[in-house]
Amino acid sequence: MTIWTPTLADGGPRYRRIAEAMAEAIGSGDLNPGEKLPPQRQLADRLGVTVGTITRAYAEAQRHGWVESRVGSGTYVRRAAEDDHVPFFRAGQPAGDGVIDISMSLPPPHPLRARGLQRALEGIAASPDALQAATEYQHEAGSEAQRARIAAWQGSHGLPDDPTRLLITQGGQHGIHLLVHNLAQPGDLVAADALTYPGFVCAAQQAHLRPMAVPMDADGLDVEALARLCARQPPRLLYTTPDLNNPTGARLSEARRERLVALAREHDIWLIEDAVQYLPEAQRGTPLIDLAPERTLHIFSTSKVLAGGLRIGSLTVPEQLQERLCSALRSQSWMVPPLMVEAACRWMEDPDSRELLRWQIDELAARRRLALDRLAAYAPLCREGSSLIWLPLPEGRRSSEVQALLARRGVKVSTPEPFCMGSEPAPQAIRLCLGPAETRETLDRALTIVDELLSEPPSSPWQTL
Repeated sequence: MTIWTPTLADGGPRYRRIAEAMAEAIGSGDLNPGEKLPPQRQLADRLGVTVGTITRAYAEAQRHGWVESRVGSGTYVRRAAEDDHVPFFRAGQPAGDGVIDISMSLPPPHPLRARGLQRALEGIAASPDALQAATEYQHEAGSEAQRARIAAWQGSHGLPDDPTRLLITQGGQHGIHLLVHNLAQPGDLVAADALTYPGFVCAAQQAHLRPMAVPMDADGLDVEALARLCARQPPRLLYTTPDLNNPTGARLSEARRERLVALAREHDIWLIEDAVQYLPEAQRGTPLIDLAPERTLHIFSTSKVLAGGLRIGSLTVPEQLQERLCSALRSQSWMVPPLMVEAACRWMEDPDSRELLRWQIDELAARRRLALDRLAAYAPLCREGSSLIWLPLPEGRRSSEVQALLARRGVKVSTPEPFCMGSEPAPQAIRLCLGPAETRETLDRALTIVDELLSEPPSSPWQTL
């Protein structure tokens, strides 16, 4: 069999010229829909380039929707009948030419995301009943049928599955906003881990609430420290991600969950349990909503499982709060757009969504092993099942300096400052995200740059004068 070998135009990075040659070959018919592309090493040998260049070229072609990668099989020219008018789905927009952005917690790119959404929208377009429902006002919490479908999907993943207690939101951040504005009044004290999700910090600030930063350690939030703080003044609510602290990845132990629930009951504290950072069920602890259903509000969304752009999430709430939160939803936007909810429901029910999640779990596990091996000298922290790497910096290194130096070398990372709940000094560490890189090879390039930078001696402080 003849191996397709392109003639490369002059100018520009070689990986991009190879990808553009691929597009030209597809347009001219030299490469046909469904045709398998040459193995990367063979093409690299033919062109006299590195395998990494070919990997990057294939990833660039896949980003444009010209080809598709099939796990364990190879890379193929995409079929027009399946893919006409469907842009390739990325977890996020490119940060810039040559920049690898591992600063955002996003799911890894895969063509199944585009195809899942495509089939959902095609199914809606072919259903007069679905189209009619999408044009009508619905209950502010979502239609009864759609809430039941979302609850069933959540239940299949070991998450809250009671549709009578579920409200549909425009993503997890919307759920946080609803709760901080409706469970607390301006000036109230609200608590969270000393390092926590910036979306909660921002929502609390906008609601004019006073922050209480609770100390934490390797087992997550220090509940005994919270008890001492409560003895002086208990918070109105506590926000926590018990299975996976963002950014550190710490997990709240079972004993601490029991103690936290007892403390919340003693001081009448609302518990906001954020489970948006998806973990496989085997990697989670007992949900707080199971331990204290009368005072726990559980947040979930499609953003880390299907796609962030859907902006579809759920709130599972105690019965006594349903009317208050429904009223808030109604006053904000009346309802979440039923068209987007229906698209999410159909995507959830598509068998390919289960295949996508299985692939994602395996892919993130492989990326985690890669990162822990590459950065082993710096004692990185990453829970099994997690897509977050918490990297304490060597002595003498400052996170802001490391972030700036990495940016100059084409890698974007996060520093701890946005995650700080209170006014305590931020630790010297950086957070890396395993998901958004186009491929493992791309991620490895970023990790290599991080490793090379940290292995160098820190720059002299005199250079900044």
